[in-house]
Amino acid sequence: MHLYKTSQQILLAVLLFFLTQSTNAQKKISFDEGWKFHFGHATDPSKDFKYGVANIFSKTGGAFETAIDPGFVDSGWTNLNLPHDWAVSLPFDHSQNLDVESHGFKKVGGLYPETSIGWYRKHFKIAKADSGNRFQLQFDGIFRNARIWVNGIYTGNNLSGYLGVNYDITDFINYEKENVIVVRVDATQYEGWFYEGAGIYRHVWLKQLNNLHIANDGIFVSANVKGKDAIVSVETSIENKGFKGANGILLTYLTDRNGNKIASAAPQNLILSSRSDLRIKQNLTLSNAHLWDLNDPYLYRVVSEIKVADQLIDKQTNKFGVRTLRFDAKEGFFLNGKHVKILGTNNHQDHAGIGSALPDAMQYYRIDLLKKMGSNAYRTSHNAPTPELLDACDSIGMLVLDEQRLLNSSNEYMDQFERLIKRDRNHPSIFMWSIGNEEGWIQTTSIGKRIAQTLLAKQLELDPTRTSTYAADLPNFFKGVNEVIPVRGFNYRHMNVADYHRDHPNQPVMGTEMGSTVTTRGIYEKDSIRAYVPDQDITAPWWASRAEEWWKLAATNNYWIGGFVWTGFDYRGEPTPYRWPNVNSHFGIMDVCGFPKNIYYYYQSWWTDKDVLHISPHWNWKGKEGRPIDVWVNSNADNVELFLNGKSFGKKEMPRNSHLQWSVNYEAGKLEAVAYKKGKRLTSSVETTNEASNILIESSKTILQADGKDVSVINISILDNAGREVPDANRLIEFSLTGDAKIIGVGNGDPSSHEADICAEGKWKRSSFNGKCQVIIQSGKSNSTIHFEASSNGISKASLELNSH
Repeated sequence: MHLYKTSQQILLAVLLFFLTQSTNAQKKISFDEGWKFHFGHATDPSKDFKYGVANIFSKTGGAFETAIDPGFVDSGWTNLNLPHDWAVSLPFDHSQNLDVESHGFKKVGGLYPETSIGWYRKHFKIAKADSGNRFQLQFDGIFRNARIWVNGIYTGNNLSGYLGVNYDITDFINYEKENVIVVRVDATQYEGWFYEGAGIYRHVWLKQLNNLHIANDGIFVSANVKGKDAIVSVETSIENKGFKGANGILLTYLTDRNGNKIASAAPQNLILSSRSDLRIKQNLTLSNAHLWDLNDPYLYRVVSEIKVADQLIDKQTNKFGVRTLRFDAKEGFFLNGKHVKILGTNNHQDHAGIGSALPDAMQYYRIDLLKKMGSNAYRTSHNAPTPELLDACDSIGMLVLDEQRLLNSSNEYMDQFERLIKRDRNHPSIFMWSIGNEEGWIQTTSIGKRIAQTLLAKQLELDPTRTSTYAADLPNFFKGVNEVIPVRGFNYRHMNVADYHRDHPNQPVMGTEMGSTVTTRGIYEKDSIRAYVPDQDITAPWWASRAEEWWKLAATNNYWIGGFVWTGFDYRGEPTPYRWPNVNSHFGIMDVCGFPKNIYYYYQSWWTDKDVLHISPHWNWKGKEGRPIDVWVNSNADNVELFLNGKSFGKKEMPRNSHLQWSVNYEAGKLEAVAYKKGKRLTSSVETTNEASNILIESSKTILQADGKDVSVINISILDNAGREVPDANRLIEFSLTGDAKIIGVGNGDPSSHEADICAEGKWKRSSFNGKCQVIIQSGKSNSTIHFEASSNGISKASLELNSH
């Protein structure tokens, strides 16, 4: 039975926003906190709050006896804050359905009606004094097919699981009593063939605006470099949503990263009739422009203000970078006039323990890991990324290939493409758009060609400063999309790139997906029972290649712009080459936690100038005494000599873009490599360890912002009594936490682990996998000393103190 309450009985169980009486600059208020959640049901209306049988569209606001009704009692629903991915907490199901398998065997999708509909409700209040303003509700990402109501009034339907949506809810606001947002999320239909999560997994915002304001995503900044200077073009779209005409002044100026004003445009008079819009283009000269670059990602700010009678009524600040992009069919890609080989990775958006609902700090953590490996580019496979990922790439210095979900020119997908470009085009990290991926039904047909032409025309209309590619899983084949795409993208088929370039020498080429080597961290034998593959560059599916096979071609031929490895991180879903009990992919250069696999050091050797000398495997092979062990060394040194317990196994010259191998009969002790790089001596070793004795805790940071959002990534390693990491330690570890913080997820990188990523409060635990596991801690809102402890039976526990301010 469902309970309802009258307006006199309504109790506020939410965060109230007391907005002062003002027509000042735009306010963008986080609406992540204070939500209620409950599962619905995809096939049983009685378990879905009568959705589907109650006539909710017969009268505006008429939603009586449903969860849409503002008076519906939701006190029994789960309290939570956003972002929220409900799928990460669901159990695994050994389904034979290939779509369920590709989504990581989680019980979400059309086969699971009881866990594929989610209802969200939020109560909030707006002061009557603010009734002269406009209000917009912005969702950055919901998976998927979300229907939204405000105070029982239907507001809209966003089908995309990846692109956000913005609604003007001004007309629906109550100023005398509380307001209620209701969102019904329908995740029964998949969009991809990989883990996608479910729910409101990105941020939500409430925007308070004057009737005269800058349009949503209404500023486009670009720069034309002229010698040492740059002409910065700023296009500003302005709306008057009022019922009377409005006059004002637009002020546009540039600042450096410290906020110092460095250039200003002439003030522009604004005269808008009621319910009209206007677009203004202004040019500003930036002297001695500081270029945005991979190693110096300098960001300027463009500040746009609207004033009426000297009163500021809207203000937006957008970061932007000044740089040049050039693509040459023979010589490759040039950033700021310098040749840059694309050293890219493809990535999905989930992370161990937290699924798709990543706190903002996790985006920076992951991009930083990729950059340390040597990567300089990121493909948002195969969908619009969260805006915070682009912010991280802008500030850290990582190029981005920003991808449209589908090659489709219908109204729905043209609208999605337009929203994508308008939202993202000010990010200097984006160097190219992708209009789609592996559309096997149409990519070689005239239909595919026409769709591509329509998308390309829209891209040039909205952003003439960039070009596009399409990720085609095709060999030397031209018909269809490839006829019109400016940059030919190759998904695999690396052996066909040279022939395609020979036949089409004026079309730049790039590896949009390369590699797909499958490896399991710390495993050195195929194991079809546990579904593991060796942690070396030796195994790839039929369509793919080993790292050395594709990279040797890309590295030595300038007409290769470069390539994007599939993938930087393992991800939930697409278990390959095995199926159950695998629930994760093996494709990553790092596992789902970001722990490096051995192939990481291959790419780091040839993608950086760092001194790399890495030996694998580990040297714990009890029971294999006297038997040969295949030893690999990844390095960018000139030569390497291998020693076991002081005995040399010979010196070898290091082939460029390759690795070295020795066969060494096992005996316990110390395996050591000595290398020389341009005369500099490098050493590295692995040793036979004793049994597990201690726990090592390392954190991404120990000082957190007390904002309820910041996170520290805690990496756990198992050590012996000599302080050496035990590489084959698989032990259950329990975690405890005191202070104003919480654990939000745990993981270990085991692609066949069925342990819970989300545990009950006070019962957090995870097994280490080959010596490692991970805990993600999120701060509270008060200044606090946070005490974290990790313990395991039979070994010494360890602790760490963090502080939030």
